[in-house]
Amino acid sequence: MASVQTVQKQKVLKVKAVYQKRKLFRANEPLLSVFMWGINHTVSELNHVTIPPMLMPDDFKAYTKVRVDNHLFNKENMPSHFKVKEYCPIVFRNLRERFGIDDQDYMNSLTKQPQGTDSPGRSGARMLMSQDKRYFIKTLVTEEVEQMHHVLKQYHQHIVECHAQTLLPHYLGMYRITVNDVETYLVVMRNVFSPRLPIHKKYDLKGSTVDRCASDKEKAKDLPTFKDNDFLTDGAKLNIGSDAKDKLLARLTSDVEFLASLHLMDYSLIVGIHDCDRVDADGVEMCPPNTDSDEPVSGDEENGVEYEGEVPDIGGFAPTPPDSPQPNVLPAYNGDIDPNIERFGIKSVEGGPKKEVYFLALIDILTRYGMKKRTAQAAKTMKHGAGAEISTVHPEQYAKRFLEFIDKCIE
Repeated sequence: MASVQTVQKQKVLKVKAVYQKRKLFRANEPLLSVFMWGINHTVSELNHVTIPPMLMPDDFKAYTKVRVDNHLFNKENMPSHFKVKEYCPIVFRNLRERFGIDDQDYMNSLTKQPQGTDSPGRSGARMLMSQDKRYFIKTLVTEEVEQMHHVLKQYHQHIVECHAQTLLPHYLGMYRITVNDVETYLVVMRNVFSPRLPIHKKYDLKGSTVDRCASDKEKAKDLPTFKDNDFLTDGAKLNIGSDAKDKLLARLTSDVEFLASLHLMDYSLIVGIHDCDRVDADGVEMCPPNTDSDEPVSGDEENGVEYEGEVPDIGGFAPTPPDSPQPNVLPAYNGDIDPNIERFGIKSVEGGPKKEVYFLALIDILTRYGMKKRTAQAAKTMKHGAGAEISTVHPEQYAKRFLEFIDKCIE
C-alpha cells in the first residue's frame, strides 16, 4: 500500500503547469502602452459582467478604475505605476453594439501600436489613429469631459431613436490614463473616412464666410483641410442626386436640431472626397497581430473597483483570448460601400460629372454656447459688423445657417 502511494506522489510531482500565452503591449511612449493595456483590461472585464436589458440612470455616472503599482515591471514595455479609469462602461458598450461594433474587434484594433499622430488642431487636441484605421483616439480637456458627461444620456437616447443612423460622432469609449501623476483624458471614435479608400480632398464646413479660408501653412500639407470660402471658390458640389440628398438632409437636420436643443454650436461638417478615377483602390493589408510571448506570468485583479498593490501578471502582458478574431485584410473595393467599415460614405450619383465617394460627418460637437462664446460673438460682431457671417452665433441661428449652407453644397 505504501509503495502505491509513493508512485502516485511521484506522478503528481512530475506534472508541469502550462501557462497561457501573453500578448505584449509595447508602444513608443508609456501613455500608449498603458492605453492599450487599459483597453484589453476593460473590455475583458466587461465579458464577466451581466449586461442589463435596459440602461439605468446610475449607468451614466458609473466608472471602473484600476491602479497598478508594480516594481517588477519591465519599463521598456510599461511604466511601473499607472492608473486606468473607464467612464460609463456599460453605456459605451451599448453604444458600440448599436453602432455594429463587436467588442472583440474593438479590442483587437486598439491593442496595437497606433500608426501615428496628426498635428494638434487649434484646440491643442492630439489625434491618434488605430493601426487598422478604423478608430480615432482624441485627447480631451477637462471641460470637454464634463460636457460629455452632461450630454451622454441625451446622446444615447438620440442614437436609440434614430437607430444609429446619424452623422454625429460615433463615441465608443472614454478613458482617463494616469502615468507619472499626469492625467490624460481620451475618447475613442469611429474614423469618418474609409480605411481602404484614400481621401483626395478634404473640407471643414461651418456655414460661415468670415475667416473661413485655409491658411498657407495648412495648404502646404499633403492633405490640407480646406474651409467654406475654399469650397465656394473651388465651385465644389456634392453630386449625390435628389433622393440621396433628401435622406442626407433629413438625417443632418435631426442631428443639428438635437445639438441646438443642448445649446451646442461651432460644430463642422467634415467632407472627405475620394476620386474613383484617380486610384484603383485594392484591399489594404492591415497590421499583423500582436506578437505573443510564452513568458509565464500569474496573478489576479479586482473587477469594478480601484485595485492597489503589486500586480505581477501585467508587466506589459495580458492573456491572449482563445480563438479571438484577428482581422488583417480589408475586402477589396469593388465599387460598393461596405456599411460595416464605411458608415459615413455616400457614392456620387450615376451619370454625374465625376465618379466620387463622399464621406460626411459632424465633428467637434462639444462646444456649448456659454459666456465665453457670447463674449467672442460680441467681439467679432464689433470687428466685422452686425451683418457679417461670423461662426460664433446663437445655437439656433448657427443651426439654421449651417443647414442652409450645406443644402446649397449638395446636388
